Amino acid sequence: MTTTEQLHLLIADDQALVRAGFRLILEAEDDLVVVGEAGDGAAAVRLAEELRPDVVLLDVQMPGLDGLEAARRILAPGGAHQPKVLMLTTFDLDEYVYEAMRLGASGFLLKDTPAEQLAAGVRAVARGEALLAPAITRRLITEFTRRPPSGHGGRPAVVDRLTPRELEVFRLVAHGLSNQEIAAELFLGETTVKTHVARILAKLGVRDRVQAVVLAHEAGVVQSGA
Repeated sequence: MTTTEQLHLLIADDQALVRAGFRLILEAEDDLVVVGEAGDGAAAVRLAEELRPDVVLLDVQMPGLDGLEAARRILAPGGAHQPKVLMLTTFDLDEYVYEAMRLGASGFLLKDTPAEQLAAGVRAVARGEALLAPAITRRLITEFTRRPPSGHGGRPAVVDRLTPRELEVFRLVAHGLSNQEIAAELFLGETTVKTHVARILAKLGVRDRVQAVVLAHEAGVVQSGA
């Protein structure tokens, strides 16, 4: 977040009317400022570097350089500036979403998300929280269970660092439950769950809940039919 407590945003979508609509919604909020617009992925990558926004709202499907490749370049390790990336999609499951999660995108929203949820989602992502529309979460979990675990070396060992209680919380995070829902499921206080989640992310070396969901699948924590 910038020192003025305003969030600087970059909107990337190939449809001018969509960009205009998002700008109108977001700039109605005192703390949100749209510093640039991009009509394709290549422009999004260039402007993300030039303008150094806090959050990039990135359409998944764009001509030329698509949203997935744009996210890959924007979130490349070692970059001088790495904004948060919030993917925008028209459908409740997109063929690119799984890979975008692995790349480090912090969230996904449907383009028909109500205005207040869009603004709240941008703020949540800027705070370092992950954001998945419930419909996307459910479909992603279904997609995960169809894929065999990738078997990346060492990842199950990383999960073994978790305490039994943290592993319980991790499984529920992996199934898309919010902190409030996890608290109700495990009869814990929401603050306690928040602390558990923070420790889990730190132990696993992932930046947010989105990447935690991916790792849970790859480590075999999320089982088919679970």
